Amino acid sequence: MTTTQPPGQPLGSLPPREHLRLGQITTVLDVVVPVHNEERDLEPCVRRLHEHLARTFPYTFRITIADNASTDRTPEVAARLDEAIDQVTTVRLEQKGRGRALRTVWSLSEAPVLAYMDVDLSTDLNALLPLVAPLISGHSDLAIGSRLNRGARVVRGPKREFLSRAYNLILRGSLAARFSDAQCGFKAIRGEVAARLLPMVEDTGWFFDTELLVLAERAGLRIHEVPVDWIDDPDSTVHLVRTATDDLKGVWRVGRALATGALPLDRLARPFGDDPRDRELSGVPGGLARQLVGFCVVGGLSTLCYLGLYSLLRLGVGPQLANAAALLVSALGNTAANRRLTFGVRGRDRAVRHQAQGLVVFAVGLVLTSGSLAALDAASGTPAHGAELAVLVAANLAATVLRFLLFRAWVFPDRERADETAAVRPTVPHDRNDLSRSAR
Repeated sequence: MTTTQPPGQPLGSLPPREHLRLGQITTVLDVVVPVHNEERDLEPCVRRLHEHLARTFPYTFRITIADNASTDRTPEVAARLDEAIDQVTTVRLEQKGRGRALRTVWSLSEAPVLAYMDVDLSTDLNALLPLVAPLISGHSDLAIGSRLNRGARVVRGPKREFLSRAYNLILRGSLAARFSDAQCGFKAIRGEVAARLLPMVEDTGWFFDTELLVLAERAGLRIHEVPVDWIDDPDSTVHLVRTATDDLKGVWRVGRALATGALPLDRLARPFGDDPRDRELSGVPGGLARQLVGFCVVGGLSTLCYLGLYSLLRLGVGPQLANAAALLVSALGNTAANRRLTFGVRGRDRAVRHQAQGLVVFAVGLVLTSGSLAALDAASGTPAHGAELAVLVAANLAATVLRFLLFRAWVFPDRERADETAAVRPTVPHDRNDLSRSAR
């Protein structure tokens, strides 16, 4: 059997997420098994997986063997399985990389639900139907098996357990990830979501999973987690140190891209028109309360940053210079955070102009705080450090109110925020052929 590319579908006209029309779909689920030099485990894995799906899965399915540059007898075993089992097909890639294999096969597949699992079948197959059911029903966009979720039953050595939990703590601390297990080789995604998401994922190796999940979560897509039964494979060929190093490099790259706004996540954010937050309801305010909360949170954090910088700089310079430097640094961070979190402006367009306008607002705060320091100095001669901080806090509170009003009315007005959202939406490929080429 051969794998053919599906007919082109305009990505700008995706329907709302809904239950799949199963009677009109030839293959509902495409399960990819990425392999590299797995001549021993491949055949028992595929036969066991096929037997399980044929016996328990209520929808049509296909198993795709993604052979990424194997140099042993894996291609021969894959070809034999392709010939022997109708629901099995194989794709050969000449470059190594699990992420590259998944992206290529998923981009070519016409199935509305795409999944993958590791060839060692460490995850109990009874979790497969619960994994894909929310995607078929239209409830979720992605689904992942979790070994760290409550209810999971895991048997593995202490070294792998430590590395897995440490890695997920790093993701939570550095990328604010909320999913519990990024590395479990048991995941699924809706086809139209993959079409939007895969071109943004750069990694071609083991970090592919993490990058996929982080981008999906940041874009507001719904991720379903299934606790799994998982038994460690003692003969796994994964190189732990090299994989951990590559993962940390990937965390740094993605974190930097998110911080600078380099990723056009608006291409993903609620693209299906089914989010209740998108509905306009009479009598409901247009986001002022949410903006106030976001502004207060950002303001509180930037104030702490400002006071810490002022106290540190005050050890070496005078109060006016320390105040100006601390206020400048905190103002740049404050404007960037409010731009993204409070007022929902994404992308790089007009970012420099926004920072320039933010510096004007900063100048207003500088006048208020510097004037307060000058007044304190004139009144008491040599004020105590605690008195200086108290005056600065009071002056910053007054400047905060004015800053919010200027941000809302001048720097990020409602009309301009709408223009920003439209501006960051790039032109997407017109069909899946273009998309699969860009994915490779």
